[in-house]
Amino acid sequence: MRDVALASLCWVSMPGWANDPQPIYRCGNAYTNQPNATQNCKLVSNTAQRVIVIEGTRVQGSQVTSPSAKVDSVDQRQRDLQAQAVLQAELQRAQRRQADLQIEWRNGEPERRADEFRQPQKYQDRMVQLRDALQRVEADVAGLQRELSRLPVIASTGVKP
Repeated sequence: MRDVALASLCWVSMPGWANDPQPIYRCGNAYTNQPNATQNCKLVSNTAQRVIVIEGTRVQGSQVTSPSAKVDSVDQRQRDLQAQAVLQAELQRAQRRQADLQIEWRNGEPERRADEFRQPQKYQDRMVQLRDALQRVEADVAGLQRELSRLPVIASTGVKP
């Protein structure tokens, strides 16, 4: 009971936080209730009657598709063929890049360039870059092959996409 009386006494003795709005000043692009004397701060008028609401972006809810919105089998087959063609093209490009890098890599002993004879650190840096590029391409090839293995096997029906 004593705590309740102390809390109500503190609430009553507060200088009207809830009822008396503090003046708001605009100092350049900043708003404050404690203006700086060195800045050109102006009092914002009628702040007691104005409520400023800043709305953020709204979250888009996921749209639930009904069973009637399914894609028919012909369209799905065309989409799968298209996805397979894109993945095949990416795989071929990655394999060509891998072959080029392996030729340049020469089993860990790339050919030295003219400026690398005088600067061995430059040669070491290029070796590190080649090794990293080769590892990335190998990971890309493995990932593309994995994605292709996940696609459904489509029997050719003579229908072109």
